[in-house]
Amino acid sequence: MFKRPFDRRTFLKGTGAGALALGSGLLTRPAHAAGLTIGILYVGPRDDFGWNQAHAVAAAALKQVPDVTVVEEENVPETVAVAQSMESMISLDGAKLIFATSFGYYNPFMVDMAKKYPDVEFRHAAPLWTEADPKNAGSYFGQLDQAHYIDGVAAGLCTKSNKLGFVAAKPIGTVLRNINSFALGVRAVNPAATVQVIFTGEWSMPVREAEAANALVDAGCDVLTCHVDGPKVVIETAEGRGVKSCGHNASQAPLAPKGFITGAEYKWETIYKDYAAKLAAGEALPNFIGGGFDKDFVQNTPYGAGATPEAIAAADAARAGVTAGKPIFVGPIKKQDGSVLVAEGASLDNYAPELNATDYLIEGVVGSIT
Repeated sequence: MFKRPFDRRTFLKGTGAGALALGSGLLTRPAHAAGLTIGILYVGPRDDFGWNQAHAVAAAALKQVPDVTVVEEENVPETVAVAQSMESMISLDGAKLIFATSFGYYNPFMVDMAKKYPDVEFRHAAPLWTEADPKNAGSYFGQLDQAHYIDGVAAGLCTKSNKLGFVAAKPIGTVLRNINSFALGVRAVNPAATVQVIFTGEWSMPVREAEAANALVDAGCDVLTCHVDGPKVVIETAEGRGVKSCGHNASQAPLAPKGFITGAEYKWETIYKDYAAKLAAGEALPNFIGGGFDKDFVQNTPYGAGATPEAIAAADAARAGVTAGKPIFVGPIKKQDGSVLVAEGASLDNYAPELNATDYLIEGVVGSIT
């Protein structure tokens, strides 16, 4: 799907000037045509049907912006390789904005590079920036739980067993929030349904993901979804077992022509184009930006053959409501331990700060975070 670029780290290492550039940052920068050059780093392949592909799709859209050049490198591990790749994009390509798209890229790698190159802007795809960090660094993020809620509404009307399965990587706040939001969507239209969760313990572990997906189907789940970096294995396993599925991060619709319902996708294109426009206009970039449907930062994958007409109508209505500000967390909601999360008659705003610190699963979710 995507043309693979040359390995910039290898190129720098293989040149006599490379050692100088990496050691001191004094490599003379080549002349560049007028315009803005943006560098993007991926921790895996750009065509992974998941996290990396979501960014690569946005990068492809960014390339269509006049006077913008995009340079990319995939399969950059969360090691000193991050700094080396950034260094080459700045020194060899003249990049003035770097998008670091993997969690482990931020500290120390991106932070250190931001200190070293104060005239270059660095932005990271996770809400990690703080006031103590360089002012030419920052974070951007999409509230994907809003799109997972819509997935849940559609899935809740597509299940026949009233058992839905969720393959998750790690029980951290963002993942738990997505699970809870999916479950709230399911139970908003189907109160008798439950969501069973299995954690694999890793962001990318195809064998465990396949085992978890098969275990959930064996337990009676007839709709599967997930929060892992590359959902390909989960979606293909669901399709192979004859059950329906909802996607995550990017579109997995081609992987499940019979059972795909819809999916929760980031729309990084909105943020990338906005940053490019601001830089081109000489405007300062925000140190943090986040949002959901209302800011066009997230979206749902077009419906597949697994979506029923009833599910499509309900999901469309729910999306319109959330986009307009209708809260997802509407009481009464209890945590798994029976304690009250949201009292009857109360609700939490979709951007409530306390949701960023989610460390629990709600009633209706089967599984443990310990």
